[in-house]
Amino acid sequence: MISAKIYLALFLFGFSAWAAEPDWSEGHSIPQTGRSNPYELSPTDWAAFNQAGRLHAQIYPVEITGALPPYRPIKNLIENKNNGVFRKWLSKIIRGISNMKSFEDVELFLGLNPYPTESDTGVYSVPYPNGQKPEHRMGTGFITRDGGTGVTFSCASCHSSNLFGKTVLGMTNRFPRTNEFFIKAQSVVSVVPPSLFKAFSKATKEETELYRQSRKNIRYIGAVRPLVRGLDTSLAQVALSLRLRGEDEWAEKDTKYLYNPRYDELLDQPADSKPAVWWNVKYKTRWLSDGSVVSGNPIYTNILWNEIGRGTDLRDLNEWFQKKSQVIEELATAVFSSQAPLYIDFFPAESIDLERAKQGQKIFVQNCAKCHGQYQKNWDVLPESAPLSERLKTYQVLYHQRTPVIDVGTDSFRRRGMKSLEKLNDLKISKDFGVVIKEQKGYVPPPLVGIWARWPYFHNNSAPSLCAVLTASSKRPKVYWAVAANNPAEDFDSDCNGYPMNLPEQRKKSDYKYNTQIPGLGNSGHDEGIFLSQGQELLSLEEKRDLILFLKTL
Repeated sequence: MISAKIYLALFLFGFSAWAAEPDWSEGHSIPQTGRSNPYELSPTDWAAFNQAGRLHAQIYPVEITGALPPYRPIKNLIENKNNGVFRKWLSKIIRGISNMKSFEDVELFLGLNPYPTESDTGVYSVPYPNGQKPEHRMGTGFITRDGGTGVTFSCASCHSSNLFGKTVLGMTNRFPRTNEFFIKAQSVVSVVPPSLFKAFSKATKEETELYRQSRKNIRYIGAVRPLVRGLDTSLAQVALSLRLRGEDEWAEKDTKYLYNPRYDELLDQPADSKPAVWWNVKYKTRWLSDGSVVSGNPIYTNILWNEIGRGTDLRDLNEWFQKKSQVIEELATAVFSSQAPLYIDFFPAESIDLERAKQGQKIFVQNCAKCHGQYQKNWDVLPESAPLSERLKTYQVLYHQRTPVIDVGTDSFRRRGMKSLEKLNDLKISKDFGVVIKEQKGYVPPPLVGIWARWPYFHNNSAPSLCAVLTASSKRPKVYWAVAANNPAEDFDSDCNGYPMNLPEQRKKSDYKYNTQIPGLGNSGHDEGIFLSQGQELLSLEEKRDLILFLKTL
């Protein structure tokens, strides 16, 4: 029998031990309504875990991370005007550094978003670290280790976005550039030894040691530049980083592979994709856009991949996982309980023609629900006297109990790239935490919650709007230009729900040009057998408009 003292110790120091461990195994089933509380926590504990998890998402919690450059010296290098000759030399090596005059310029370059204001509520608010709104942008974090303070970038770097002036945590960052951080870091450390770094940055002994450690680990990072702004190359970075390590089960660093590394297909082919939204995770039993992570807690998997891509010693990471299981549970609780922004938060409810949206619902049930799930609407249960804003909402989502993977002919580069990551199954740390990867022959038809806010569409952003999604692939735009979602009147086509196609020439920036004819950016598929039959469109223009109106309410 367990003594009262042991019960008290568990209560005081390990209350997460009472949380029910979810089933993360391959082939398991979940309720059609999803699991927003995966550990089955009490309301009080759920609130505490959710709050803590949202803080971890802002300030990266992995203290032993391999890439932790010292913050103060880097800030000195950027902002100290007396380092002109040194900066000029670096700018010849590193593209774009000459335009950075402050650390905020670095954050802007990386695509980080500002913190929500104190007046923001609901999905547009976050708990502030230490109770105060940080001076830096969301995603920037600091870790003090061995007497030095390093800067790192968190989950929010890729999983938060600006939506018409509101920052939404858990939403896809439309223009992430964190992959560029590693590319630039490698360019610096390859030419700047610790002694030179210390001399020009005025780094302390402890800060210089942080630089030395990061310099050593960054050699084992296989960073890749995305095909276009808006996509992420983390998948390739994991595979190409792993190839630089030794072959034993821990993937220990072995310099012989650094100079004669193993070949990997992702050296020659792209596997870019967009970061996923968090609010869909609760409905899934396998992870990533192609469902290739068939087993394992997605938060463990995400951090494992992060740290392989940051050059971290995996023995240290395994030990960290063992000690920090509650951090994982807190992050998982925050991700699984995430909610989507509503269209009517930004546009009048009256802009949705209710009767046409109901017609769109019928079209959706007939053509889309089999793959993308069912969305039960308040307008079917509330009286007509209820406010329109309430009647437009969804009261229940019913998705698959086991996440399907379906090949509808969309660009295959991303899902084929997972073959390179199957080697992660051999790592002891993957086996310890039940992480299993299997290349798939298609993609997951995602739940469509908050679909209105998720433009551009498809896993590789190749469809600029819902109009493009509902059009035969042969007639979809071959080229479009992306813009930040700042002004709903200028940056958003509300009729087609996505990027406007009539941007003035002065707003078309080369970094934001999307060319679907580039391998990996193809916009084929998701038409024949869905909206086409033997090449003929099944929906009229009016039916497409009705369907888009319905999708806006999800």
